[in-house]
Amino acid sequence: MGDYVGAIDLGTTGVRCVIFDRSARPVAADYREFQLSYPQSGWVEQDPQELFQATLGVIRAAVAKGGIDYADISSFGITNQRETTIVWDRDTGEPIYPAIVWQDRRTAGECERLRSAGIERDVRARTGLPLDPYFSASKLSWILQHVPQARIRAEKGELLFGTPDSWLLWKLTGEHLTDTSNASRTLLFNIGKMEWDDELLRAFSIPRQCLPRVLPSLSHYAPIKAEFFGRSIPISAVLGDQQAALFGHTGFTRGALKVTWGTGAFLLMNTGDHPVESSHQLLSTVFYSDESSVSYGLEGAVFVAGAVIQWLRDGLGIIADAAESEGMAQSVESTGGAYFVPALTGLGAPYWDPHARGTIVGITRGTGRAQIVRAALESIAYQTHAVVRAMEDDLNYPIDLLHVDGGAARNDFLCQFQSDILGIPIVRPEYLEMTARGAALGAGLTSGVWVAKDDLMELAGAGTRFEPMMNIDQRDSLLAGWQRAVERAKGWDR
Repeated sequence: MGDYVGAIDLGTTGVRCVIFDRSARPVAADYREFQLSYPQSGWVEQDPQELFQATLGVIRAAVAKGGIDYADISSFGITNQRETTIVWDRDTGEPIYPAIVWQDRRTAGECERLRSAGIERDVRARTGLPLDPYFSASKLSWILQHVPQARIRAEKGELLFGTPDSWLLWKLTGEHLTDTSNASRTLLFNIGKMEWDDELLRAFSIPRQCLPRVLPSLSHYAPIKAEFFGRSIPISAVLGDQQAALFGHTGFTRGALKVTWGTGAFLLMNTGDHPVESSHQLLSTVFYSDESSVSYGLEGAVFVAGAVIQWLRDGLGIIADAAESEGMAQSVESTGGAYFVPALTGLGAPYWDPHARGTIVGITRGTGRAQIVRAALESIAYQTHAVVRAMEDDLNYPIDLLHVDGGAARNDFLCQFQSDILGIPIVRPEYLEMTARGAALGAGLTSGVWVAKDDLMELAGAGTRFEPMMNIDQRDSLLAGWQRAVERAKGWDR
């Protein structure tokens, strides 16, 4: 058995390969960006072949950087952007249309038509998801409708559909497969029965013949063809990106919760062996599965988190670098009563107001750059707080710890303020690329590098722990001010 486990982390704007040793420490990595295109307003596309070629490139580069022999890699895990939709020819392996990226909104009208037909309640009951162009089903239906002969060819079994994990599996192994966590993001998968749903296939006019076979997240998928790296290497885990991040934090117990602070903020909680219906429009989804069990999750998405710091840099020019925000926020004792609601693209969970717009309130003559930067960082914590409280309400279960990762988690001020405003400890791992780590842990667990989940818990490392220091009265006062600010941002462009 090899001494290393590889992770392929296929994101929205780039792909990373990380090689981990038996202590789950990263020993080599490589990253390459790829292009997004915007052919029309609201459309977002990618070249699937570029995704695949970039993936081959980062694997080869990471192995070379580490001086590692392919024979010493026990297996690879895949983690990926989830809802992006690709359709390709079964015989040639050529895509029939560019990948339609998860951010694409072209099918909003079709989702509204289906919603008007009164099927959304049933869709949510089966999938845990709302009818929204974010998910794969309407994207796939659009391709089958708009590419000549596509639907007929799909019905004949000549075309295959997949999210990026399926595309990579097909190109690397020749097998048409996906895992339960990615399948649960398509609007076509019944998360109670853990199978493709015939009623949903009919609703979206999707031929079953084009769908991949669904395996547990931790499975022996198929070996990578020897033609790529000179030897055959198993793929032993596949996880959607947010699920992989929670797995990387070893969030295996009910109530385990992580937030990934990137452009937005994605919170995912382990809800145990059954899905939880949210009263706050959070998403019920599959966290991960193995051969004997399924763990479900509850997910909330904040649209603008780290992006607000990018906007301060690129839009206003009041900071030169994102790292500068930490020191500037710490240079003042408070925002002086200012609040920044970063609803630059509306508000996501748990507010769900597409008409909200970015708002800065409470400005006085004493408000300067530092107060605005501090208010922007605090807004990330306030939004995270709102989703955590919604999850607690849905589960009737108190959260006593939050794991953080993503680029903004490097910011000590943000981590401490998050702990203060939630009143619970925050744990930041030493290694912040949790999606890659989760894919590697899953693959190593399946391939026998690690025997049991308890072994993975011991590899987690101490990380950095932030304890709450704010008194309750101050916390309540700040949260009340935030809620007033949110009310002023709501419905602004109606």
